[in-house]
Amino acid sequence: MWTIAIVDDDRQALGGMSRLIPWEQLGVRPVGEAMDGEEGLRLIESSKPDIVITDIYMPVMNGLDMIEQLRKQQYTGKIIILSGYSDFEYARKALRLQVDDYLPKPASPATIREVLQRVTRELTERRALENRERELQNRLMQYEPFLEREWVKSVLIGGSSSPLTDSSRMLDRLGWKNAQFMMLALEIKRQGRMEGISVRDWHLFRFAVGNTVEELAGQDGLRSYFLELHSHHMALLLYKPLSWPTEAFRLEVLALAGRIISSVHRFLRVKLHIGVGLRKDNWLAISDSTEEAFQALAERREPDSAHPCVYVYNEGGIRRSARRNIRPVRFFQEMADAVRTFDEPRALLALEDFFRKDSGAAQLQTDELTAIGTQLFAILSFTLYESGIRLDDELSLTDLTKELGQLEDAQQWKAWVADKVSRICSRYTPNENLKHKETVEYIIQYIHEHYAENIHLQDLANQVYISKNYLSTIFRQFTGETFGDYLTRVRMEKAKSMVIEKKLLIAEIAERVGYRNVPYFTTLFKKHTGRSPTEFHKA
Repeated sequence: MWTIAIVDDDRQALGGMSRLIPWEQLGVRPVGEAMDGEEGLRLIESSKPDIVITDIYMPVMNGLDMIEQLRKQQYTGKIIILSGYSDFEYARKALRLQVDDYLPKPASPATIREVLQRVTRELTERRALENRERELQNRLMQYEPFLEREWVKSVLIGGSSSPLTDSSRMLDRLGWKNAQFMMLALEIKRQGRMEGISVRDWHLFRFAVGNTVEELAGQDGLRSYFLELHSHHMALLLYKPLSWPTEAFRLEVLALAGRIISSVHRFLRVKLHIGVGLRKDNWLAISDSTEEAFQALAERREPDSAHPCVYVYNEGGIRRSARRNIRPVRFFQEMADAVRTFDEPRALLALEDFFRKDSGAAQLQTDELTAIGTQLFAILSFTLYESGIRLDDELSLTDLTKELGQLEDAQQWKAWVADKVSRICSRYTPNENLKHKETVEYIIQYIHEHYAENIHLQDLANQVYISKNYLSTIFRQFTGETFGDYLTRVRMEKAKSMVIEKKLLIAEIAERVGYRNVPYFTTLFKKHTGRSPTEFHKA
C-alpha cells in the first residue's frame, strides 16, 4: 500500500482533499498533513511517504522551496502540485524540480483519481524494476565466487576470460597487483588407498587434499589460490609482494611443496607429485608458470634435492617443446571440459586451436606427440570416470600406447585424436543424469565452500531453478548419497583435520563446521569416524 502526505496552509483544502481521495479503491493511505513547507519537510522526513501532494503558495516556506529541499535530500517519491495559481514562473520551476503532476484547485474527484492512479501505477512499475535489479544483483553476488574462479582459471591456463569479469577489479580483489608468482602443479597418484575407490569417495578425497593444501599455504604466510583442474590434477598459485626477496620466495615455495606431500600422505595416506614453475613478476605470465610446472611434473627430470617428489622446472633440461609457444595444459583442460559433456564440436575446436599456425604444435617430434597423447587420454579417462564411465572399456591403455607409437607425424596424430574423441562422444550420448552433471558439480562446490553455514537444499534448488525433490534425486544419482549425507561427510572430513591439528577446542571445531549443538556434533563425529573427537584427538 502506497502512502500519501498532504501539505497545504488551507485547512478546508486539506479536509476536502482527504475526503475526495478514494483511499481504499486506490490502495493508498494517509501518513499526515502539514500547513507550511517547513512543517511539511519534517513530516516527509519522518514518515517517508511515497507521494506528496503540496500547495505552492504557503507561509514560512512555499511549496517549491520545500520541493527543492526534498530533491537535495535525494527524495525519490512522487510529487503532485496542488494550486490555484497559473503563474508561468511557478510552472517553469516546477518542471525543473521534476514535479510528477499538477492538480488544479479545486480538483474534481475524477481528476484526483486519474492523477493518483497514474502515479501509483508508475510507483508499482518502478518498484518491480528495482526488485528485478535487486534480484539480479543478489544473483550476481551469489555467482561472484564462481565468476572469480572462472576468471582465475582462464589466467592460470592461458584461456580467454569472461567479458562479464572486470580484470582490474579482480586484480584488486585478489591482491595480484605488484606481486610475484610461482605455480605448483599437483597430481594425485591413483595407487594404494586411491585405487578402485568410488566416484563419491574420489570427490571427497579431492576435497580433503585441497583443504589440506590451502591450510598449509595459509600457515606459511604465503598468499595462494587453489584450483582443481582436470580430475587428478590441481594447481596452487602462490604469490607475495614484489618487494619480497626473490630467492626467499622460491625457497618458501619449495619448502611448502615438501610439506604438502608429507602432510597429505600422513593425514590422508594419499601420494602426491608436485611440479614447480618459474617465478613470474607479472600476472599476465602466470599461465607460463603453469605450463612450466606441469611440464616439470610430466618430465620428472629435476627432483628437488630435499624433496624427491617435487620436480622443479629447468629451462635448460626440459624437452624441446618447452621452448615453443605450445600450451598443453590449456589444451588438456579444454579437451576435458568438452569430453565431460560429450561436446564433440567443442573438443575438435580445442584440437584445431592446439594446432594453430603460431603454436608450433605441428613441428612436434613423434616422441613428444606420444607423450602428449598419453597424458591427454589419461586425463580424459579420469574425467569420464567421474561420470561413471570407464574409458578402458572403449579404449584400452595398451591399444592406445600401441597406436600412438605407430603415428608418423603431427597430422596423423591430430586425425587420430579427432577419431578417438568422435568415438567417445558418439558412443556415450548424454542422458538426463549427465545433462545435470554441471548442476550437481555446482552444488558440490557450494557445499565445499560453505559447509560452515546453515545450508538448505531448498535454497540451492532456488539458485539453480530446479525443484527441491528433483535436485535431491539427481544429486543422489550422481554422488550415490543424499544431499544431507554428503554435507555431513564434508563437515566431518574438515572436522577430522581440525582435530588432528590440535589447535582448537571441540566446541570451536563444531561451530566452524556448521554445528551449534556440540553433543550432536560429537555424536555425528563418532558415527563417522568410530571415535569421539576427544578419542580421535588423543590418537
